[in-house]
Amino acid sequence: MNHISFGTSGWRGILCEEFTFANVRTVVRAIAEHVRDHGDSQKGLIVGYDTRFMGKRFALEAAKVLADAGIKAYLCDRDTPTPVISHAILERKTAGAVNFTASHNPHNYNGIKYSPSWGGPALPETTRDIERRANALVSQTGGKGPAAITTPQTGLISEINPRDSYLKDLERKIDFEAVAALGVIAVDPLYGTGRGYLDLALLRHNAQVKMINGHPDPYFGGFPPEPAEPYIQDFISLVKGSPEIRIGLATDGDADRFGILDADGSYIEPNYIIALLLDYLVRVRGMKGGVARSVATSHLVDAVAALYGIEVYETPVGFKYIGELISEGRIIIGGEESAGLSIWGHVPEKDGILACFLVAEMAAREGRTLRELLERLYARVGRCVTRRENITLSPEIEGRFADKMALMPLDFAGLKVAEIIRVDGVKCILEDGGWLLFRKSGTEPVVRLYGEASSEEKLGAILAAGRDFIVS
Repeated sequence: MNHISFGTSGWRGILCEEFTFANVRTVVRAIAEHVRDHGDSQKGLIVGYDTRFMGKRFALEAAKVLADAGIKAYLCDRDTPTPVISHAILERKTAGAVNFTASHNPHNYNGIKYSPSWGGPALPETTRDIERRANALVSQTGGKGPAAITTPQTGLISEINPRDSYLKDLERKIDFEAVAALGVIAVDPLYGTGRGYLDLALLRHNAQVKMINGHPDPYFGGFPPEPAEPYIQDFISLVKGSPEIRIGLATDGDADRFGILDADGSYIEPNYIIALLLDYLVRVRGMKGGVARSVATSHLVDAVAALYGIEVYETPVGFKYIGELISEGRIIIGGEESAGLSIWGHVPEKDGILACFLVAEMAAREGRTLRELLERLYARVGRCVTRRENITLSPEIEGRFADKMALMPLDFAGLKVAEIIRVDGVKCILEDGGWLLFRKSGTEPVVRLYGEASSEEKLGAILAAGRDFIVS
C-alpha cells in the first residue's frame, strides 16, 4: 500500500488500485482513533456516499469499522450530497462524518472525505493527524491494513434519511415562490446525488422543471461529473433548443459544485456568479459582513466588495478555509473559482444545490437574464475577464520550476509586477490590476495558470507571457 496523503478535500485514489477495501478500513480506523482520542466518540459519525461504483458497500464497511471501534455509525439510506451530510452533522450534533466521494473526479476514482463536528471540511492539522495514524497502521500491518470485520456490532449502526430536514431548512433560505414564478427551469444533476434534491425542491413549490441525467450512473455518462462547460454539452443543447427555459441549474457528482446556464444556454463562469451573488445579497437582501474568496478566484469579487466597503478575505485553495470563516460568522458569502460557495447561516461547506437556487432567486427577483445582470455589474465596477489553463511539465521543466517561482520576472506582457502574494502558489499582481497565479498540482506534473485582466486581449497577452515563463 502506498503512503496515504490527504489532498485539499480528503483522500482519493483509483478504484481497485489505491482505493480498496483494505485501504478504506485503514483510513476509517485512523479517523475512528482520531475521534476517540479527541473525546467525541460518544457522539457518533455520519457515513455517506455518492453514486460511484461500490459506494454503498464501502460506506457499510466504514460503518462496521466505526462500530467495531465503539462509535455509533449513522449510515445514509441512499447516495447523499456532501452539503446535506454537512447539514446532518450540525443538526444531529455528531462528531462529524465519513463521506465516500471523489466529487468531480472521473468515474474510476473514489475518495474518503472527513468532516469534523463543525460541519466543514477538515482543516490541515486534522488531516495530518489522520494521515499519521493511517500510515502507522500501514506499517503495523505490513501494508495489509486492518482485517475485515466478520461479526460487526450491528447495534451501533442505524440508517438515516437526512433529505427532508435539509430541504426544509433550504425553504427558510430561498424565496421558492419567486423561483417558481421564473418559468421553466432546466436541471442536470449529472447522474449524481443532486437528483431528488434540485428537482424535488422545485416541484414541491410548483415550479416547471425539465430534467436530464436524473438517474444514477457510476460512469457519469462518460465524462467527469463536473458541471463545467466541456462536460455539459447535452445540457447546453437542451437549454439552447428550448426557448421556454429561463435558466439551467447543474450540480456535480456529490452536489457540492454548481454549473449555471443563462436563458440562451450560455455558460456563466463560477467566478462571475460569486460576484453577482455578493452584489445581490448585499443590495437586495441587505446582508452585512465580509466576503471570502480563494487566491485563484476573480477580483471582480473585490470590486463589488469595494463598492459596499466590505472586507475581503483571501484564502488558500480549498473550501475548508472559507468554511471556517462561515462557521465563525465573519462573512456573507465565500466562494472558489472551481464552483464552490456557501453563505452565512448555512453549512460551512460548499453547496451546489444552495448556489443553484440562489442564482435562480436572483434572476427571478431582478427580472433580468444573468448576462444582463453581469453587464450591469460591469458598468458599476469595471470589467474583469478571467481564465485558467493547465500546463503539463516535462521532467526537465518540472525540475526547474521551484527555482523559477523563487525569482519572478519584473513584468509580464509589458506590465510591471506590483506585488507578489504567496498564500498558495505564486500570484503576481500587475500594475493595471490584472494578475497571474502559478499553482503546481500536488499529484501530477501540471501547473495551473490563472489569469485576470480587463479585456480578452490583455488576458491573452499575460497568459501567453505566463506560459512562456514556465516553459522557457
